[in-house]
Amino acid sequence: MESTELLGYRRLLKRKNCSDHTVRNYMNILTLFAAWLKRPVKEVRPSDVSAYTEHLLRRRRKPKTINCHLGTIRLFFDYLIDEEKAQVENPVKKGFRLRVPKPLPRHLKDGQVVALFKEIKDTRDRAMFMLMLRCGLRVEEVARLTTNAIEFNRRQIFVSNGKGSKDRVVYASEDTRSALKAYLKKRSSRKAKGLFLVQKGPMKGKPISVRGIQKRIEYYAKRSGITVSCHHLRHTMATQLLNADADLVTIQDLLGHAKVSTTQRYCKVSNLKVQRDYFRAIEVVLQRTQSDGEDEFELDERMIKENMV
Repeated sequence: MESTELLGYRRLLKRKNCSDHTVRNYMNILTLFAAWLKRPVKEVRPSDVSAYTEHLLRRRRKPKTINCHLGTIRLFFDYLIDEEKAQVENPVKKGFRLRVPKPLPRHLKDGQVVALFKEIKDTRDRAMFMLMLRCGLRVEEVARLTTNAIEFNRRQIFVSNGKGSKDRVVYASEDTRSALKAYLKKRSSRKAKGLFLVQKGPMKGKPISVRGIQKRIEYYAKRSGITVSCHHLRHTMATQLLNADADLVTIQDLLGHAKVSTTQRYCKVSNLKVQRDYFRAIEVVLQRTQSDGEDEFELDERMIKENMV
């Protein structure tokens, strides 16, 4: 695999406005594949891709990770065929993907939320994680937030260039607004555009990284004894809204899901809403059937009396 081909593909990803995180991951995967392959692109066959899959399995890579490799390689060959007009066939066939279980989204119970945030004293960290819990922001979106994205008076937060390069507006609850204001009062730099900054060390005053945020939630998870990640907070927000009878489409917009089917996964874990809907509906059914049964009983009793006369 030639370096010029990789550079061309990298430029294409940039033109498509893919995030730096996405570009970096794609390039890393393709570089690993090229180092393992040791042959020109035009000679790559489906058997090579199968052998590469076996190689990753021997390295104890998870099916989800392997599928990510296969998807990236497939997209790269699509680029070569469509953009570079290379006379090759895509060696990554659709049936090559490994079967991956789809676990239901995990969320925190109300008591766990209280216990977790009781441990979060730092104003910056509290504001970051409130944005995930109350606004459903992804960790990457929190890391990229700027100070001018927040409109306190309108209680709105503008999320720029979210997943899929989409912008959206989310709304800040009162406790989220309070957490943000408390942090901004103590924020180390007034000039930095990035909202959340590193507070110690040589990178002090620079925007905090995604990994930096993840390390903070790992720290609080250990302190509280609660298994939690940044994405668990986002799942918790969706589940809580659904249990509060928010419309599925509303939750979809707030989370920035491209398809409502993604949001529908929360219905499977939103037991409170299912429970309420069931008992509300079954009460109507019971009332109707009992009423119909009483009417039929009265009719049968009247017919018996008429026949006896």
